Amino acid sequence: MLLLGGTSLAIFALLFSVDHYVTGRGPFEHPQTILERYFGFDPDKIADAVSALSGMIAAVLGIVLTVVSIVVQLSAERYTGVAKMFFRDRTNLLVLGFYVISCVCGIWFSVSLRNGWVPRVTLLAVMSSTTAGLVLMAPYFAYVFRFLEPANIIHRLATEAVGIAREGASAASREDQADLQDATLSAMEELTDICSNSISGKDKIIASNAVDALKDFAITYLTFKQNAGQGWFVIGRGLRKNPDFVAMDPESLQDLEERRTWVEWKVMRQYLGIYNEALASMRDINYLVAINTRYLGEAAVRNNDGELITLVLRYMNSYLRATLNARDVRTAYNILNQYRLLVESMLRAGRDDHAVNAVGHMKYYGHTSFQMNLAFVAETVAYDISALCALAHELRSPQEDALLRLFLDLDLPASEREKEQGLKGVRKAQVKLAAYYMISGDSEKAQRIREDMAAEPLDRLLAIRHELERVTSKDFWEIIDRGRNFEFMPLEQRVAMRAFFDQLGANPRKTRG
Repeated sequence: MLLLGGTSLAIFALLFSVDHYVTGRGPFEHPQTILERYFGFDPDKIADAVSALSGMIAAVLGIVLTVVSIVVQLSAERYTGVAKMFFRDRTNLLVLGFYVISCVCGIWFSVSLRNGWVPRVTLLAVMSSTTAGLVLMAPYFAYVFRFLEPANIIHRLATEAVGIAREGASAASREDQADLQDATLSAMEELTDICSNSISGKDKIIASNAVDALKDFAITYLTFKQNAGQGWFVIGRGLRKNPDFVAMDPESLQDLEERRTWVEWKVMRQYLGIYNEALASMRDINYLVAINTRYLGEAAVRNNDGELITLVLRYMNSYLRATLNARDVRTAYNILNQYRLLVESMLRAGRDDHAVNAVGHMKYYGHTSFQMNLAFVAETVAYDISALCALAHELRSPQEDALLRLFLDLDLPASEREKEQGLKGVRKAQVKLAAYYMISGDSEKAQRIREDMAAEPLDRLLAIRHELERVTSKDFWEIIDRGRNFEFMPLEQRVAMRAFFDQLGANPRKTRG
């Protein structure tokens, strides 16, 4: 506005100065200064200009309203609540109010002239407001377009949701808490609607922003959740009418109240809906949902919120179930990566019991993958649990033995061994862990793995050894998110691996002899 207004006034002042000093005065005009000449308004001549001023600001208001209403309507058709958000914004209200006030003042000023008298202060004020209105148009249009950008809408919705939840958590009245619960729920669902519409329109950037906004809201909520009043966690009348809560069993609703997790449950319920919707059409969103769910789980670990950790694991399990049902191996591979990282954070924070439960779930989905002939998923589970067992050993976890038992139970009994490739993958992961134990000086655990593999046929053991020895590069031959080949072992671990097979009697030289 300063640039446009200043440039306009500078150009006008230059031109008027040229007329004043160069072209001179008229033949019947008395000598005047430049200011006297400009501000010496003639009541007989100024009437037409006054009418033009009042009409001009009204015309500008019409242009502004037309452009803004069209743009807001187009956005409102795509994003719920845009119109309401627009009229709650202080800048929009101030600008529109300025135009309306300028129009009213112009109307009243247009009939204020009298013979021989001009209200100069009022005239200058109306001139200034008309000038400001003209100069304001372009910056205000730029502001409106920025305001309605999807990323900014999402940011405002998330910020609004945090503010409402914070107010509700500290509200004293149960009635106020119930109203603010409804408002928080609405803000979350608006974010989900934006994400769903973006998935339908193949707009990955907007969908990603909405998924991230839900995560940011949930993690920020955890920072003040502990200070919330007990009434905030009671499922209010509005929540009970919401479809997600109506469908729940009364006992489950009571559990949510007792566990104080209805907000996080709703966020992840939205995530599950987004996950299922994106599963066939936008897998990157599935991966982002899993990443953000892990972030929420890690925040729960930091806040020592055991109930939320359990809830996060349930939703991670739900993602895996949906992925296996869709037989989407690539997505399952990525989800398991996030699952493992989440369990690692539990082990490092001393949440060993939760880690054991999580590994038990991973083992279950490994078995399920076997039964569905998804051998690579089962192999992925095996290597992930192997990595967790190694971390538990490094951290001296009290649940290390429990994790190892689960790992050794991952291979299926002999009746299921027709899934040959998947079983070999599990055994490779067990051999890799045994080699780790050997170089760590824990021969007892390496012996347990050796005893578990003692009944394996010699030809299978030789095949596993041969395949592991062939892997000499840590980089997989394709681009993968994990960055490292499952079967790669550093030199010291490879030497221990050969000794492990020798102790099993799987030495190719002796066999040929």
